[in-house]
Amino acid sequence: MCSNYSHRFPSSQRRGGAKRRGAQAGRDISPIRPPRRLRFAQRSFSSGFALTGSRFAPSSARRGIIIFGLVLLLWCTALTAFPSKIPTVLLPGPSPLVTFRILFMTGSAFDPPGKEGLAALTASMLAQGGTRSMSYDQIVQALYPMASSVNAQVDKEMTVFTGTTHIENLDHYYALLRDMLLDPGFRAEDFKRLRDDAINFLKVSLRESNDEELGKEELYNIIYAGHPYGHHNTGKISSLEKLTLADVRGFYRDYYKGTSLTIGLAGGYPKNFPDKVQTDFARLPQGSTDKRRFENPKLSPEMRIEIIARDTRSTAISLGFPISVNRGSKDWPALALVASYFGQHRSSNSYLYQRLREARGLNYGDYAYVEYFPRGMFQMTPDPNLARQQQIFQIWIRPVEAQNSLFALRAALYEYDKLLRDGLSQETFETTREFLTKYANILTQTQSAQLGYTLDSRYYGIPDYNSYVKEQLTKLTVGDVNAAIRRHLKSDRMRIVLITKDADRLRDAIVKNTPSPIVYNSPKPEEILDEDKIIQSYKINVKSEDVSVAQVNRVFE
Repeated sequence: MCSNYSHRFPSSQRRGGAKRRGAQAGRDISPIRPPRRLRFAQRSFSSGFALTGSRFAPSSARRGIIIFGLVLLLWCTALTAFPSKIPTVLLPGPSPLVTFRILFMTGSAFDPPGKEGLAALTASMLAQGGTRSMSYDQIVQALYPMASSVNAQVDKEMTVFTGTTHIENLDHYYALLRDMLLDPGFRAEDFKRLRDDAINFLKVSLRESNDEELGKEELYNIIYAGHPYGHHNTGKISSLEKLTLADVRGFYRDYYKGTSLTIGLAGGYPKNFPDKVQTDFARLPQGSTDKRRFENPKLSPEMRIEIIARDTRSTAISLGFPISVNRGSKDWPALALVASYFGQHRSSNSYLYQRLREARGLNYGDYAYVEYFPRGMFQMTPDPNLARQQQIFQIWIRPVEAQNSLFALRAALYEYDKLLRDGLSQETFETTREFLTKYANILTQTQSAQLGYTLDSRYYGIPDYNSYVKEQLTKLTVGDVNAAIRRHLKSDRMRIVLITKDADRLRDAIVKNTPSPIVYNSPKPEEILDEDKIIQSYKINVKSEDVSVAQVNRVFE
């Protein structure tokens, strides 16, 4: 049965017409009072049965039923013929480049149990698998003269397809993009190639080649164990090996809906171009408009440490815990300021960088985050469209020499505890606020980034990112920031991941709280040496049973 009463009917079907009873054109039909023809059918139906004993009663009743059924059928047909418009985020401008961000509200958190990696593999099949009429090689050849591409990014709740092309190539580029997303080829040879790529990424690129990204991603896996977020976006190796092309077709059918889609366009596109894109993508089936909710992870209240044994020369360290704050929360601007002060990404001015790298020469850098930031070792700024309901507070200690690993971990915990105890001073608050006010412009300096942040603002229910951040920072006080630290950053659920060669030796030292003095290659100020004496014996409050060793070949399995 069709029950959508919010659809607009032609004026001839509106109650009383456009000129009767003072009705206004475009008035919605009320769900309480049916349209006039339905009321007529209802009267015919009820009056037909009221004339019991009349030889005309059965005919009247049948006539009423027929009229009622026909009107209802026409009504439902009209509703399905004119589906709801797909939401759009439009940023028109003078640039000769046109940027696309085609955003679907689905991602790795929607992977069925036992099929982790299906969302990412499906997106890869669309962006790197060809259409029914063109192979992927043919698409690459067609895109090459345009110096354009179609890229996919999959996170927990979002899958976005991005690309930019010159206005002169817009029609040709868009035709390719449209067919890739709406008419995918799903060829067996593409499926095998892309599934192998995903497995090799986890096995080789992460496990064997990148200790830093490995540690950061495993930290998320530990914090979200048993949660829909609890696996790498690319999936699990054992699950990927069992996926089939039918699984990919099924995920595309179930989650690539018009109701989960937002179209983002920026640049110098023609005025009627968004309507064309909307019309084309309206071919996607409709689905539920209910937003899936993801609860906070359930972690036991104690520190836990996982040491990954890998044949490596240095030790990578990541530590963090879940927070109940995301970009749409009242306290997010305050926590964003804290993270910037404590460990602004790739900034030599942040506090942690100054204490660990500049003062002691321990490593290349030390950073802190209140939002997911993958691929941080390759990028100066985060990618947009990684919006999540749940986030963590994270400290990233870039690799240190193995003999200094326990000292570096203690130093990070020591400085974290100082942050909780002392908070920010008025001077550091004002300096950091001034920096962040300008840094918002850096994050959105490209057309694609501006479009991405606008889509994220829509997800979080906040205004334009730049104006929102600047307005909220203006209102903040140092008291607000230090109160947010006490509310959100004091946690007894700290999780720590270390990647090192001699994992058993490091575990033994942590459990026994063995002092870890550091030896420098050059003289250090007396102030640093005095503080080192505190740090080298700084107690790590963890139970023996909560410090585990894992072999690297078991990670992401």
